[in-house]
Amino acid sequence: MTAALSLRSVGPGVTVQDGGRHGFLRYGVTGAGPMDPFAHAVANRALGNPTDCAAVEVSLGGIDVTVEGGPVTVAIAGGDFQVTIDGQTLPAAVAARLEPGASLRVRAGPSGVWSYLAVAGGLDLPQVLGSSATHARTGMGGLDGRMLQAGDRLPVGMAMSEIATGRIVAPLLERPAESIRVLLGPQDDYFAPDQIAAFLAGPWTISMRGDRMACFLEGPRLSHKLGFNIPSDGVAMGAIQVPGEGLPIVLMADRQSTGGYPKIATVIGVDLGRLAQARPGTTIAFRAVSHTEAVRARAEEQSFLSSGIAIEPLTRSVFSSEFLLGLNLVDGWIDAQGRG
Repeated sequence: MTAALSLRSVGPGVTVQDGGRHGFLRYGVTGAGPMDPFAHAVANRALGNPTDCAAVEVSLGGIDVTVEGGPVTVAIAGGDFQVTIDGQTLPAAVAARLEPGASLRVRAGPSGVWSYLAVAGGLDLPQVLGSSATHARTGMGGLDGRMLQAGDRLPVGMAMSEIATGRIVAPLLERPAESIRVLLGPQDDYFAPDQIAAFLAGPWTISMRGDRMACFLEGPRLSHKLGFNIPSDGVAMGAIQVPGEGLPIVLMADRQSTGGYPKIATVIGVDLGRLAQARPGTTIAFRAVSHTEAVRARAEEQSFLSSGIAIEPLTRSVFSSEFLLGLNLVDGWIDAQGRG
């Protein structure tokens, strides 16, 4: 019998995501993929998987999983979530072996919005246009093109070798969201200099309205120098549109393929996860950087991933951790996703 993850309970917004569906935006097909690409890559890299291997993206709603058919090794990375196996508390970033019947629970913890559950050997799911990434709005990818739910079964591929277990050592996962780096443009000329300054000064607050498609910001209303309509053009993940009401919208993994509002700036790739992990109510500011700095930050991130992820053996102390949860924000987010 092939090993599989059996899902006992699943909160809203939990999906299968790989590195994304690339090369089809020109046809109106959204890339999807992880909200926090770096955390997704860390979880896979810790297991020796390709960094774009399919994994479970766990939302604040959490997930309970049991193992069937044989032992599997899993890795979890992302937000500071609560992770337990058969009731024992583990670090939020960890690689662990699960025997058949073992119960893994991932729940929202002190910070972060997304955590990634990767499996050695990957998830054995069919691909659509070269990817297993779920885009639930169009019913594409993942498991039947939808969010996961209790009773689902995810087959696991064959792992190639023994995997070290323990705490994942990845300091770059600790990324406070107070300052998000951006490249100005491509339509920053639609805004007067004082409006660019207002955008960078903020402050901005993450709205409860956000989901995998976009992050909505609350703060000072920006005005347009040249109007708020442009010929629709392609949008990248991290593009910051400013519609007529003047409040910026950051387009995320499930964004539309084109947009007709001016884009004042674009979040650099390395900071996409930093923004995605900011909970509703978090106050942030944007900082304009050069193309050279953005490329350097990406190179540093890739160097970390390519050098191999260190695994530190667990000690008894990790089993006695206690967490204080921001339950009001978490419950509000879960309720908002359920309504969506």
